[in-house]
Amino acid sequence: MRVLVTGAGGRLGRVVVPRLREEGWTVRATSRHARDEPTVEWVTVDLATGEGLRPAVAGVDAVLHLASTPKGRQTHRVDVLGTRRLVVAAGEAGVRHLVYVSIVGVDRVPIPYYRHKRDAEQVVAAGEVPWTVLRATQFGGFLDEALRAASRLGPVIGDPAVVAQPVDPRDVAERLVQRLTAGPLRRIEEYGGPQVLRFDEAVRAWNAARGTRRPLLPVRVPGRLGRELRAGGLVTGATPRGIRTWSEYLSDTYGGTAGK
Repeated sequence: MRVLVTGAGGRLGRVVVPRLREEGWTVRATSRHARDEPTVEWVTVDLATGEGLRPAVAGVDAVLHLASTPKGRQTHRVDVLGTRRLVVAAGEAGVRHLVYVSIVGVDRVPIPYYRHKRDAEQVVAAGEVPWTVLRATQFGGFLDEALRAASRLGPVIGDPAVVAQPVDPRDVAERLVQRLTAGPLRRIEEYGGPQVLRFDEAVRAWNAARGTRRPLLPVRVPGRLGRELRAGGLVTGATPRGIRTWSEYLSDTYGGTAGK
């Protein structure tokens, strides 16, 4: 079986591509710039313009769509219009399954990027290619980056009551391999990490792993955004879940012991 992976050079793509190869899939990977790797067929594709799309989807059985541009003016062009171009090209090529990776909370949390991801989900569902949407919770690495950004001035600034459910990209990759193997769901599936954590709990574990004592400066996120984040807009009760915890991510990244 041959699968086209868009965004194969990203955080999730770098994990899922070798897992697909282990399972016997032949991988064709997309990048905006030429790459050379003996074990993977790299093709150059620009979702913002559609350049390279038709030859990329030719002859593949499935498409795993990971590519995304979360910042800047290109988000709509890549995530929505680019997804539409991909869906049309895949339909013309006779692709039998398109798996799109989205984010838990795109239908609840009022963030502009999430609105684009939700629009892309609808594009996938309206296309002629049998489909699956997998919404994942935030990666541990993303939470780590958010905490580093929130502590630039010394203390960690954030809303203590916001809840998150960090998931390991390796767990998400495993679920994606299972979904590709099982075939189209024609519905949305959610997938999260093993633990739901309040922001203050995540900060304590982060400090312990890094050997720091940055205090938490509580700042309540206002409006509807804050209400949704505190009410669990970024978490899911769906099962199965991932197995690698936030503490394990921290231990792998920083060493030492991460408190719970």
